[in-house]
Amino acid sequence: MQCSMLKCKLHRVTVTHSELEYEGSCAIDMDLMDAAGILEYEQIEIYNITNGKRFSTYAIKAEAGSNIISINGAAAHKANPDDLIIIAAYASLNEQELKTYKPKLVYVDAQNNITHTNTQIPVQAVS
Repeated sequence: MQCSMLKCKLHRVTVTHSELEYEGSCAIDMDLMDAAGILEYEQIEIYNITNGKRFSTYAIKAEAGSNIISINGAAAHKANPDDLIIIAAYASLNEQELKTYKPKLVYVDAQNNITHTNTQIPVQAVS
């Protein structure tokens, strides 16, 4: 059995650029990619918190330390600068891998600086 599991996510990053005339993809600061474990050209899912749109693309590297999150090509219609988004990648894991599986969760401030990381989403009380 294989299960599709959250591999990693960049939580509430801010879009810095939206480049319609670019070939495609999402450029992500290399430091953020490394912290999450996102590989260049890996398929990613983007969930736009600001407007509710969801779409798939692939990751490319932006300069380390630049804090860039650039939505490029056709996807630029789905996100604008200053939008808050979640960038997620998934992996297929077998039953043995699931026993020790932990996702990489990366949290940032309003300028896309890493504030902390985690391997689980905190349980939230429902009122």
